[in-house]
Amino acid sequence: MADGFTCSAHGPFADLEDVLSVLFFAGATALGITFTPSAAGLVFAVVLLIILFGTVFAAVHHAEVIAQKIGEPYGTLLLTLAVTIIEVALIATIMLGEKPVPTLARDTVFAVVMIVCNGLVGVCILIGGLRYREQDVQVTGSSLYLSVLSVLATITLIMPNYTLTTPGPSYSAAQLGFVSVVTVILYGVFLYTQTIRHRDYFINQSDDAGDDTTQASRRTLMLSLVLLLVSLVAVVLLAKKFSLVVDAGTARRRPSRASWSRC
Repeated sequence: MADGFTCSAHGPFADLEDVLSVLFFAGATALGITFTPSAAGLVFAVVLLIILFGTVFAAVHHAEVIAQKIGEPYGTLLLTLAVTIIEVALIATIMLGEKPVPTLARDTVFAVVMIVCNGLVGVCILIGGLRYREQDVQVTGSSLYLSVLSVLATITLIMPNYTLTTPGPSYSAAQLGFVSVVTVILYGVFLYTQTIRHRDYFINQSDDAGDDTTQASRRTLMLSLVLLLVSLVAVVLLAKKFSLVVDAGTARRRPSRASWSRC
């Protein structure tokens, strides 16, 4: 297991993606290349999308290497932070594009919650069952995760539909401030429970006991940390480029919807 980790700690794919993303952004910016509704623009969008996805996976790979070194549950927190930065960067760049989409963040987060809780978890259980037949599940830790997620999703995504202070599915300033404070306190209590009070709820004891030989070297750790930062910055920059593609696609679909409604 140690040999396998040592070989995969520096994935050539992840390092290549970091280099490609930086070179692609620098070249496109220097040459003034951007998306246009043409055949060349379509090729540019496809290449950009491939490199963007590859850079996201590279960032997750580097975060996993660091997480393996620092151990649980802090490794999970690092992975969560990396994925959150990527999500916020992608959503924010599209929201702040030439044509703002204020509801994009809410709709995207709602979709992520549904996809993860239903699709992703189901696929993991199915594949894990086919591969290992019987799996160990930390029931207490999973219950805490789901409890916090249910409350956060309810007060941020569902309750705004039933408030009467302001029209539409939105909170007033006072309500938004209250919900923000409650959200921060709730997540703070969850982090305290995960990292200090009931740390054992989130650690598989059998895996933790035999994990001493899977530690990355200090050189690998520092290199992965630098490459993680490069990957995250590259995701933000490439997402800004890709927001032009999204804006063009949205503008192209809008007239067809209007004509369809008139019919």
